Amino acid sequence: MYFDPLYMMILLVTLALSGGVSMLVKSRFAAGQKVNISSGLTGADVAKAILMDAGITDVQVLVHHGFLSDHYNPLNKTLNLSKEVYYGRNASAAGVAAHEVGHAIQHAQGYFPMWLRSAIVPVANIGSNLGPWLVIIGIVLMSAGRALGYSLALVGVILFAAATLFTLVTVPVEFDASSRAKKALARMDVVAQGKEYNTVSGVLFAAGLTYVAAAISSILQLLYWAYRAGLLGGRRD
Repeated sequence: MYFDPLYMMILLVTLALSGGVSMLVKSRFAAGQKVNISSGLTGADVAKAILMDAGITDVQVLVHHGFLSDHYNPLNKTLNLSKEVYYGRNASAAGVAAHEVGHAIQHAQGYFPMWLRSAIVPVANIGSNLGPWLVIIGIVLMSAGRALGYSLALVGVILFAAATLFTLVTVPVEFDASSRAKKALARMDVVAQGKEYNTVSGVLFAAGLTYVAAAISSILQLLYWAYRAGLLGGRRD
């Protein structure tokens, strides 16, 4: 199955897409690190200031190991920033820190897309890992004349569709967090208009493209598995 030329073509496209976006993010982040912000605040300072401005007092800002490993954990309400962001006093650090606070604000305000994304995480994890294998097993059974094969392949496609839905919902969640971040940075004069603000916008836009790339890749794979299962273009043996 994995040596299917069509699947290999999809795999190459998705790898090229994700690789290109990853290079863009690293490039923009590195460029942003060279632009010091006039407020002189570290990423940790920026995060704490925006949290305070939003009236959020139950979120901890912690330093986290790993390059670009920044994330907000809604389970224990911690905002985890990589060392480059936590201690950085530049446009990249300010932008990434503010973006993660955007997720904390979404959580505090019950932002529906974020709630939906969290709700489908369990089935999405199962779908991304188990879905393709169910389709493959279903195709093998269909080729052997087993009626159960089609049903099994259908279940696999549905499970993988849940994983695809997760990637699609993630896109507006991430861009909304970036929008909140830029508005807060500008309103609180953390970054100056012009080069500082534009650099932050560039870093956050590039980061957002990683989720767009992930969604496109998942859609292509979903269409492939649906095709192989016979849901698109007729039944496949």
